[in-house]
Amino acid sequence: MRGILTAGIFGATALAVLASGAVAQMPAAGPPAVGVAVVEPSAITETTEVRGRVEAMQKVDLIARVTGFLEKQMFDEGAEVRKGDLLFELERAPFLADVEAKEAGVAQAQAQLDNANIALERAQQLLKNATGTQRAYDDALANQKTAAALLRSAQAELTQSRINLDYTEIRSPIDGRIGRVAIDPGNVVGPTAGVLVTVVSQDPIYVVFPMSVRRLLALRTEYAAKGFNAVRLRLRLPDGRLYDQVGKLDFVDISVARDTDSIILRGTIPNKAPKGAPNHLRELTNDEFVTVIIEGVEPRKVIAVPRVAIVTDMQGDYVFVVGDDNVARRRNVKLGQSTPEVASVESGLKAGEKVVVDGIQRVADGRTVNPQIVSPNTSSTAPASDANVPPIPLANPERKSKPAREPKK
Repeated sequence: MRGILTAGIFGATALAVLASGAVAQMPAAGPPAVGVAVVEPSAITETTEVRGRVEAMQKVDLIARVTGFLEKQMFDEGAEVRKGDLLFELERAPFLADVEAKEAGVAQAQAQLDNANIALERAQQLLKNATGTQRAYDDALANQKTAAALLRSAQAELTQSRINLDYTEIRSPIDGRIGRVAIDPGNVVGPTAGVLVTVVSQDPIYVVFPMSVRRLLALRTEYAAKGFNAVRLRLRLPDGRLYDQVGKLDFVDISVARDTDSIILRGTIPNKAPKGAPNHLRELTNDEFVTVIIEGVEPRKVIAVPRVAIVTDMQGDYVFVVGDDNVARRRNVKLGQSTPEVASVESGLKAGEKVVVDGIQRVADGRTVNPQIVSPNTSSTAPASDANVPPIPLANPERKSKPAREPKK
């Protein structure tokens, strides 16, 4: 028994010595390799997207201004019309007869005035020759003035009748596209009958959209020197396409909506028909919903980093900054305008600093890392200190890298 126990102790001691030797020979894991990008100023075009509505610059509801039977419709619904085009014609015979009657009334009043002028001249001559009386002269003068007033009244009635006759022809007051007819020919129309048809102008056209006062004040501060000319408008159509014409902001409303604290802005944009298409097949239609993209005319210099460098948690957005001591430290940042590829940083970073863009899952605040600078042209990394260290690939921003496997202990 004593021999067996001694042999067991000796064997256990030998195994412990061998195991400690094996552990001593295992190399220690070095700092994790990460890809870093140097923060540099970058030119970006700032944009703001809001929902808006297309509005015609001119919209006219046509109403019959005299009462009569609607005889003719001179256009096709949905067609484009020119200013002055004849659209409707009312029954003209009653109005022509009224004009003739008023012309006769004018002729009668003119004859009475002529006679009154002759009588006044005769009474004036007799009064000079002392053969007439003052009373006779005064009566002749009053009759002459009455006849002149009656003539002016008859002429005014004739003018009104001619205006009513002209109202039997309803013409387009603007260039534009005409809508659907509300009252068909054969019906009696008049000022109280309602709208016959609506005409809206086509080119150019307005786009109207709301904007928060806070955002408007920021834009005003940024573009105060250039005003409306500092931005341009683009539209995204309901089917997702980007409209190929560029608009200009030209109006800011004078009142703020109390319920939303927003204000209405308006821009003007061309609305020409596509090449080879009829004029009525224009891209933009009155009252159409669109997405308005407010875009700066000139790019602005900002501090920019790859979007994959931005990490977000409950405390906000942050990046890992690697210093000259190769220690990664968390840095909170405030983001500005960003794209899926690039994020602009308004505060928290400065040019020349290095941020982690690959291997973020291997980084913690205060951990020493092996930084390798990302080459923006080749989407690969070059070692920050040793040119013989092979580059590591830049992580795909659309995919998350798998966490590194911990070394076995």
